[in-house]
Formats: sequence, structure tokens, C-alpha cells
Amino acid sequence: MSDLVVPHGVVIALAGVFGLLIGSFLNVVVHRVPAGLSVVRPPSACPGCQHEIRGRDNIPVISWLLLRGKCRDCKMPIPARYPVVEAATGVAFALTAWRFTDPVLLLASLVVVGAGIGLALIDIEHQRLPFAITRVTTILVVLVVVAGAATGSEIDWRAVAVSVASWGGLYALLHYGSGGRAMGLGDVALAPVLGLVLGLVGWPAALIGLFAGFVLGAVILMPLRVTGRIGRRVAVPHGPFMLAGAALGLFVGLPLSDMYARVVGLA
Repeated sequence: MSDLVVPHGVVIALAGVFGLLIGSFLNVVVHRVPAGLSVVRPPSACPGCQHEIRGRDNIPVISWLLLRGKCRDCKMPIPARYPVVEAATGVAFALTAWRFTDPVLLLASLVVVGAGIGLALIDIEHQRLPFAITRVTTILVVLVVVAGAATGSEIDWRAVAVSVASWGGLYALLHYGSGGRAMGLGDVALAPVLGLVLGLVGWPAALIGLFAGFVLGAVILMPLRVTGRIGRRVAVPHGPFMLAGAALGLFVGLPLSDMYARVVGLA
């Protein structure tokens, strides 16, 4: 009996649908985790009238459109951020499935992409990266990698080790070397799992992703500080830049490193 082969297009579509569902869950996570609330109970309810959200009103994106962005019961406006997060997560998951066909790399990438969206939103709003999310993310990624290794998947452990050591070492150095002023513990805790997933892609992608976060932060923040739009002593969360750099390394790190090698004559 031949092995069942799922067409790549079907995998991409399924990943997109799954991403929509995860995006809906991320809206709950972003709201409840910083407040120290359970993400499971109680069920979601309208903050205005306290009516529990019905199942038919909880379909990602579609329900918001059908309800015209308002609660069915009290007509309180539902922020557009909710369907935007759902749609963005769906697109991100579909792109991840399009980019990666290796099961281990795909699953590990989906975990950090989903967690990364939630963490970035929380860091922007609350200037913190909750350990609860980072811990679960790390556990899930490690389980995926271990399961992949146990089932015979080829993993470049040297690249993984270099990547984890580079990410974890640099962020730990910045945090402890500055007494916590240059980097928070949340960034230090998140760095190794980002390094682990990028190490699965390859160490060039991992290094590009590592330094891209700092470059993006400098390019975006320096003009704002020079023009006075952001005060020089105003703390700006690094998490979104860190995660954006990791995404850059994840999706285009290898093509960029190959292009650089050709330009300098190393390939």
C-alpha cells in the first residue's frame, strides 16, 4: 500500500485555516495572559453586556464581518484588531507552509510564528514578554525536534548548537552585562528557542535573523529619536524587532546568505 501524499497546495490551505483558528485564540491570549487570567475559562464574553460569545459569532473574520463589527446583543463595537490578528495569523501560517515542506521545520516554525505574533502584540502594549508563553513555545518546539530526530529526520545538530549558543549567548551578555538596562529577561528567555528553530534552517539564516533584529530596531528608532518623536530616555520594547528579525532569517535568511556569497565570490 503506497504512502498517502498530501498535495502541497492542500497543506498550505489547511495551514491557513488552522492559522485563522490560532489567530482567534491569540486574541484571547493577548488579552488574558498579561492580566494573569486563564486562557481556557471562563468562555469569551462581551465586555459590555457580559453575554457569552455564541459559537456562530466566534468564526474567525467571518463573524466580525457578518456582525458588522458589533456585539449581537448590546451592539458594542468590536475592535478591528480581532479580525486583523486572525487574518494575519492565517496568512502567516499559509506562507510558512508554502516556504517549508520538511515536517519538523514546518511544525517548529508554525509554533514560533504563532507565539511570535502574540508575544509581539503583548510587548508593544505591555512592554513584556510573558515567560508563560515562552515556556510553552520552547517545550513544543523541543518536542517537535525530538520527535523528528526519533523518526529519522535529518537535523544538522552543529548548526542548531551554533544558532542556540549565538542567540542565547548574545542576549544573555546584553542583559547581564548592562545590569538589565539593555535587554530584559523576557528577551533572554525567548532567544534560545528562536535560535533553535532558525538553526534548523541553517546557521547563516540564524545569524542573519539574529542581527537583523538589531538593524531593524536601529533603522526604525533612530529617526524617531533624532526628530524627537520618541524621547531619548523612553524605553521601547525590543521584542517586536527581535521577532521580526527572526522572521526575516526564517523566510529569507538562506537566499540572502547565498546572494551575499555569490556577490563576494564565495559561491
